[in-house]
Amino acid sequence: MALIVRLHTIADTSTGTNMLNTEQRKDAKYFIGTEIENTIMKGEATLFVVGVQPVADIVEKATKFNIKHIYLGTSQSFTPQTGAEGWGGWEIWDDMIRPLLDKGYWVTLDYDVKYAADIHEMGWHESNTFVPMISVKLPYIALNNYHTTVKIDDSTWGKTNPGVWSHRLVELMPPEKFTSWHEYTGDLDISE
Repeated sequence: MALIVRLHTIADTSTGTNMLNTEQRKDAKYFIGTEIENTIMKGEATLFVVGVQPVADIVEKATKFNIKHIYLGTSQSFTPQTGAEGWGGWEIWDDMIRPLLDKGYWVTLDYDVKYAADIHEMGWHESNTFVPMISVKLPYIALNNYHTTVKIDDSTWGKTNPGVWSHRLVELMPPEKFTSWHEYTGDLDISE
């Protein structure tokens, strides 16, 4: 039995390449690959972790594959309030994230924008190796007109931010910041 096996893939109908679908990614607990999204860790060997997993297992896999960057919340698995799929509440996530940061790993946490205030309260931002990946779901974004503006706002007027930031959508979506779905290929399942 091989420790590393290629994940099952589906053919991407628009490009003919192979890519993983979300359900297949959720079936794997761990997979390794190169970070392709435009973060400070782009291009780094990465251990992707789905849901909450034991810290000892994460460290063991990261050490075995000489990986310094751990991507948590993979496949939209950061669900601390609902505990979906047994992925637990805030304390369980804290018990996984904090030790990884304390051990010097770069830790990206991919989370929905609705958790932004709670994430701040957890104190993980205090670590220089914490990489918050705030996921903002905007369906059909490319169909908006040229004048569309995205406003980064506050929960209410003047509560936590000094003001608002307004960005024209076309300025937020230059080609060099785009990661196509067909680039999400080549990850290896190491769940055992």
